[in-house]
Formats: sequence, structure tokens, C-alpha cells
Amino acid sequence: MALKVDIKSAAGKVTGSIDLPAATFDVQTNVPLIHQVVVAQLAAARAGTAKTKNRGEVSGTGKKPFAQKGTGRARQGSVRAPLQRHGGVSHGPVPRSYDQRTPKKMIAAALKGVLSDRQRNERIYVIDSITAAPSTKAAIAAVRQFSDRKNVLVVLSRAEDISWRSLRNAEDMHLLVPDQLNAYDILKSDDLVFTQAAINDFLAGPVKGKGATAVARESELEATA
Repeated sequence: MALKVDIKSAAGKVTGSIDLPAATFDVQTNVPLIHQVVVAQLAAARAGTAKTKNRGEVSGTGKKPFAQKGTGRARQGSVRAPLQRHGGVSHGPVPRSYDQRTPKKMIAAALKGVLSDRQRNERIYVIDSITAAPSTKAAIAAVRQFSDRKNVLVVLSRAEDISWRSLRNAEDMHLLVPDQLNAYDILKSDDLVFTQAAINDFLAGPVKGKGATAVARESELEATA
């Protein structure tokens, strides 16, 4: 299968094409590896803050509530025991980290595997520009020309602020920038739509040196805006 994808305009006309590198979009899909990376990503998203009080942490006296014998009741040594009302919890959850060690090479291999799978099934599309003016209706129509499936992942360049604002409230569409692309979000989505600027940024790779610092500061400003 050719690794050439047509670039279409928002009106649906072919304006050009782009060659996708086989090293990223035509590799063997390693399902166990992808599963391990996705499980690690979901595990890392867990807060791990669940906590219950044991019998040593709940309030209450340590005095024996009633006599050992003669009452006909089961013997009890403390009102803080798990069997008592408002007593401590036995074997309850405690704060912990669910992080799993996942080397960067594994994460990169999983991403290439899911991208290759989507490319082999012709589920990757490229659009030159989504919208020139803020319009949710026009932006959705431009993306939906490629697919009517439920979930669509749209990858936008950081500079495409108008398209981002037009699509951020669209249902069944998830937005990412190229350096946030990951195996889990691709697997969740039925189709993957890149803008031309976003696919160029993704193929160029992460920014290094002083440019990386500038991009990081820009991301912080966007997050606080």
C-alpha cells in the first residue's frame, strides 16, 4: 500500500499530497506492546489517593465495651474494632502510586504501531486548513467530510488557535497537538485527521535546544490563559 495521503481543503478538493515515512506509518503492529503501554498510561492517570482509617486512627476509647462473659454476646475488646459501628476499616485502601515503568522506546514503538494500523486501514486524513474564521459549524463540516464514524481525533498545530477554538466544544471530537499524540487516544478514535501544519510538525519531531524552551513557555501561558 502506498504511503501517500491526499491533502484536501475544507471544501473537499484535493490540493496536494504528502508522503508518510514508512518507518513511522508502515511498521509491524505489536499488540502486546501496545497493550502494555496503554495499561501503563491509564494506570499513571489514577490519583491513588483513596484512604480509609484503620482501628488505630478512628476516634474512640480503648476500654472494653462490656464484660467478656455473662452477656450472651460475642466478646469485644474495643469500640474501634472493624465489627463495631464507626470502627476502623480492616485492609482498606491507602495512598499509593500506580505508575509503571515504561521506557521511551516502548512508548514510541506503540505510537508507530497504532499509526501504522490506522494507515493500513486508510483511517488517516490530512486537511490543509480547517477554518479561517471562528465557526464551529464550518469546522465540524470540514472534519466530517472524511468520516461519519463516531469518534474522531483531530491533530492541530499549536499555531492554529482559530481551529482549536472552533472545535474545542464539538462532540465526539478529541483535539491534540502533535507532541501530545499517543497510542491510547488513537486507539479510542475511529479516524485520525491531521492538519497540514500538524503533520509537518509531527514528522519534523520534537523541538530541541532553545526552541524547546520557548515552546514549553508558550504551553504554560496557554494553560494559564
